[in-house]
Amino acid sequence: MGIENLLIFLSCGALAGWLAGASMKGSGLSLFGNVVIGIFGGVISGYLFGLFDMSINGVIGSMAKAMVGAIALLYLIELLRKTEKPATRNNK
Repeated sequence: MGIENLLIFLSCGALAGWLAGASMKGSGLSLFGNVVIGIFGGVISGYLFGLFDMSINGVIGSMAKAMVGAIALLYLIELLRKTEKPATRNNK
């Protein structure tokens, strides 16, 4: 993978993370967190799409794959956050 392909991959992942955070109301992270989630989501979805022998090529295809992975990863993180919160009492 050349430096040009790496920069395109990171840019697509970053943009997909930002879009995923904006589309998931109330469950996004910070801007930096969403960008990182987008990059990791792109890696994970690229692996899973390859595992199931599905290919989407080009910049638009990379964006779509990264977006799917970022949304799935943000959803998973939100599920983990909900289970980790301790129950609080409201003593009035």
